[in-house]
This record gives sequence, C-alpha cells and structure tokens, in this order.
Amino acid sequence: MPYSVLILTHNEAHNIGRCLESLPAGTDTVVLDSGSTDGTLDIVRRHPVRIAERPFDSFAGQRNWAVDTIDFRHDWILHLDADECLTPALRAELEAVTTRDEHSAYLLANRLFFMDRWIRHASMYPHYQARLLKRGEARFGQVGHGQILAEARRGVGTLREPYDHHNFSRGVTDWVTRHNKYSSDEARRIVHGTAHGGLPGPAAASGTDSRQQRLKWIADRIPCRPLVRFLYLYVVRLGILDGRPGFDYCMLMAFYDYLTRLKARELRSVTTTGKATA
Repeated sequence: MPYSVLILTHNEAHNIGRCLESLPAGTDTVVLDSGSTDGTLDIVRRHPVRIAERPFDSFAGQRNWAVDTIDFRHDWILHLDADECLTPALRAELEAVTTRDEHSAYLLANRLFFMDRWIRHASMYPHYQARLLKRGEARFGQVGHGQILAEARRGVGTLREPYDHHNFSRGVTDWVTRHNKYSSDEARRIVHGTAHGGLPGPAAASGTDSRQQRLKWIADRIPCRPLVRFLYLYVVRLGILDGRPGFDYCMLMAFYDYLTRLKARELRSVTTTGKATA
C-alpha cells in the first residue's frame, strides 16, 4: 500500500474492529489512543497494527503530533476516526491517487449512517473534509471542536468515493454527551472568533475547507438559526426523503444548534459582566 493509516481512539471498543477490518490487508496502520478504558486496545491488539498513546488535546493536535512523531512507513497518511470505514471503491481510489502523487492533500466525503440508514439528503452529502495528507507538505489546524486543512503546498485534490461514517453507532445518548462538549467548543468559537474578526484565517490552504469555514461564519449569524437549520435540512435539502431517520436527524441538528447558541449567549453575558466589573 502506498499510504499509511492513522486512527484516533478513545473508548471505541464498539467501533474499532469494524474500522480495522475495512482496511486493505497489510496496510501500515497506527492507532493513537487517548486513555481508553473499555477494552479498545484489547481489540486493537488482535490486529497487525501499531499502538501509540497520548492524552487528547484536540483533533488537529493529535493528528499533527502523530505525523511529527510516529515513524510511518509511507509519506501519505489517511486520517480516520474509529467509527469510520473504507469501502472497496475508496480503497482502490486511495491507492491510485497516492501512487500518482499530484497534490499535497485530498478531500473526502462521508456517507453518514443513522438508525442503519444512509442519511443521504439531510446530512448534506457530499460534505468534504481533508483526510488524506502528505507528510511534510500538509498540516491540520484546529477550529471549534474539529480540524481544518491549514497547509497544502502542492494544492488539494478531491476524491470521488466516500467513506462510511457510523456517527451514531453507540446510540443517541452517547451522541448527545459528545455534542454537549462540542457545543461548548462551538460557542467559544462563535464568541471569541478566530483571525480577521471571526473569519477563518488565510492559513487554511484548502479552498473548499476555507469556503466551508467562511460560510459557517455567515451561517452562525442567521436569526432563529436552529429553526432555519431544521427547515433547510428537512425541506430544502430534502431530508424528508430520508424517512423517519431523516426527521430525527434534522431534529438533533436543530437541537445541537440551539444548545450552541444558548451557550454562546451565556458566554457573552459572562464576558460582558466580567468586563463591566473589571
């Protein structure tokens, strides 16, 4: 294989086996764990992969640390989470593009599954993220609770084939717990912003990544955004065609938006009060 794989884990016993089994045989794979206590590493040790451990700081921090520290066998590194899987078509495309070596990074789309159904419409498929990067030529930057592409010296390509994302594989309760934390990160991003008055800075080398971040900045300021998001996903993006799982997914997205904006309003109030009393 002309590429290596990095998988981030923390208590992913429910997912990691499926993820590892989706990789081509013989793939140079490293699992970077951040303190799992649920048997994740016991499952990992049943596979011919390497294990590294590091306390979690951020997604970009974990991925960049791994690239800088771990001795991968290949310069091309595919970055995965434990609840993500490769398809046969994507495996073939990955081998082809890394062999051609035309860019420094590639964007991949994901097929999001909820209640055993691909949420094709409401998930805004295809939504692209930088996941295939060449060591020494591309790096991640942290924005909110996720990462963006911060550098790509020879430009960015886009893969045709998606990977499968089982984001709800551990149930809605787990999703709500994780997104309670994510909403806090997003609230801080909205209130404190990044470079250029809250707009993502020019360091985001990927045009697609940069455009997505700028559109996100604009969308953050839409009045009644939770309701608008539900209507946009369910009606405009045809989430109604995704059946009952599509309706439930759209409601969860609206709830996440509402929680984020509520926390942002609270944070602004605390910040304003602090300045007033200083």
